This record gives sequence, structure tokens and C-alpha cells, in this order.
Amino acid sequence: MKDPATLRILHQGRYHTPAQIFAAPGRVNLIGEHTDYAEGFVMPAAIDFATLAAISPRTDGQIVLYAENFAEERAFPADALPAHGSGHWSDYPLGVMSILAAEGYKIPPLSLSLWGDVPLGSGLSSSAAVEVATATAVLGLIGATIPGPQLARLCQHAENEFVGANCGIMDQFISVNGQQDHALLLDCRDLSYRLAPIPHDVALVIANTMVKHSVAGVGYTTRRAEVEEACAILASHRPEIKFLRDATVADLEAWGHEIPPNSLKRARHVITENLRTIAAAEALLRGDLAELGSLMHEAHISYSQDFEGSCVEADTMVEQAQGIPGLIGARLTGGGFGGCTINLVEKPHAAAFAAALKDRYRQATGIDPEIHICHASAGAHRID
Repeated sequence: MKDPATLRILHQGRYHTPAQIFAAPGRVNLIGEHTDYAEGFVMPAAIDFATLAAISPRTDGQIVLYAENFAEERAFPADALPAHGSGHWSDYPLGVMSILAAEGYKIPPLSLSLWGDVPLGSGLSSSAAVEVATATAVLGLIGATIPGPQLARLCQHAENEFVGANCGIMDQFISVNGQQDHALLLDCRDLSYRLAPIPHDVALVIANTMVKHSVAGVGYTTRRAEVEEACAILASHRPEIKFLRDATVADLEAWGHEIPPNSLKRARHVITENLRTIAAAEALLRGDLAELGSLMHEAHISYSQDFEGSCVEADTMVEQAQGIPGLIGARLTGGGFGGCTINLVEKPHAAAFAAALKDRYRQATGIDPEIHICHASAGAHRID
């Protein structure tokens, strides 16, 4: 994580007033991909990459945003926030403020400095970290509190309605509600969740393929439409199916012949991924890491072949991890079409595993990857 003390100094030097500092983490999803918008199950963990937000009041009627990662500042009138995004990085913090204002919260003139180390386009949810850091900072400034699940939903609405990215609830939820040394099994229907401890001798090794990922892209939008098409066809036979969360493999066997081939494959991924995610949480709770690793491998195959949400580089990264000592399980994580793989690795082997995987991937693709050894971290919080 970037240094909060450095951000505090940077902000005060720029705006000549002391700041409050808040942090919101990125996330890695251990299993449960593209199930969230089907009201299914996901199992993410917050990680020790984060966005830091420094905030202080102003007296000139302006909202001034500064992103250290881009070395860029933008200003907007506090009493006339934009109604929708413009395709700029400022859409993410502005969208959160716009949604909060629509909920009746008075957004005062303020200065907000953002600085993060969640790799952009990596599939580790840099956008949710910015949204949640902004929301937590603004609420801290105005002295308001919103329950964690509700705050996550508001941040999701900002990305859906203001930014225009049709994401589910998982990224914002884990950024708000994550707990150190735990994964979180989230039911995306009612936002209930269970915590599952990650053993102290297990490391989260995140391997960046260096292929940029974007949930605002055509691939994500097309897949989501195909999921919804399959759901509508199944619902014509069983009206109680509101989302693919409600459908079963038996439903696919009965009426799959009516579903276009691509939509059928997407539905098969989502339905079976829900089953795998619940089973993976149970495996983690009882300490059965071999079963967890097997389920992660099955999840990657489904993601790659049925959902067709992987890419050559991600498949190569997963393949090259096999056989390296210490590996428990490996799969592509995040929205897909690039980004990172998550590798659960026995901690004593983590450093050697990371070095070996880096070398194998470079030899196979000619790409020099970024590989990070992480741990499950706490959700959004103020830094005193």
C-alpha cells in the first residue's frame, strides 16, 4: 500500500490544509466469476493493494479532485455536479458524490487527493477501491455513516449509472466489508455473507498477465447479455427463475436445446460456478485445501471454455503454474479478458513459486509479468 504519511504531506502542501486519510482495498476473487449479477455466490478477499484518499474542506464552492497516479487535477462546482460520466478518471469519485447527493447527503466544497497501488486494468478492482475510498472519505468529512452493505450498493450504483460499467456488487462489497486473513462468501441476492479464514501458511500470489482488462468493454457486455438471454428462456418454462441463481443443471438438460449455443455455454458456466463457489467455501472452512485447489482448477476451465472470458496469456499463466512446488490452486480472477491469475500457494514456497512462475511465463510468452505475494486485508477504514 502507498504511504499514508506521504499522501498527507502531499495533500497539505497542495491545498494548505490538514487532511483526513482513508483507505479502501482492491480485491482478488478466489472463486465465483460472473455469478454476482446472476444473484449468485462469490468468494473474494480484500488485498494489501489499496487506494488512499486524503480529504479536507474548501471555502470556494469547488470540489477539487487530484489523482497522484495521473498527476492531474480537476475542479467542479459543488452545487452542480455532473449527471453522468465523461470517460475520465474523475468519473469514479464524481459518480460516488453524485449518488450520495441523490440519496440526500449534502456534498460540501472539498479537496480530495487519491493515490493508489491497485494495478490499473489488472482485474483487481482498482475502480471499486477508488469508489469506496471516495465514499468513505466524503462520509468521514460530513460526519455521516452508512452500513457496509448499503454503502457497497451505492458505490455499485455509481459505477453502473454514472460511469456506465455494468458491474455486479462483489468488488465494492469486499472493499467495504473485507476482513484481515479471511475470504468472504457473499450471497449476491440478499448481501448476506460468511467469513472463511485463510490459513496463516497460505499465500495469495497474484500474477499479472500484463493484458489489460476492462469491465466497460464489449466482451463483458456481450457475455452479460448472453447470460440474461439464457435466463429468460429458462424462465419461460419455470417462471420462478428470476436469475440464473435460480436455475439448475437439470434445467439446462431439459431446455438447453432452445438456448443459442453461446448463451447456453455462458449459462452452464454461471450455474456450475455457483455450485463450485459454495463447495469451495465449505472446503476452506474445514481446511480441505486440496479440494479447494481442485475446484479452482475446474473454475478456470469453465471460465476459459464455457464463458470464454479468458485469453491465451491467462490460460498460459495458469498452465505454467502447474507443477511448481507449493501450488494449491490457480485460476484467472476478475472480470476476465486479461488481468491477473490468483494462485493459492503454501507460504514457505511463495517466493520461489513467484520466481519460477515469472520465468516460465516470460519464456512462454515473451512478456515480463508482475507477480505479487499478498495477504487478505481489512476493508475500508480511516487511517489516524
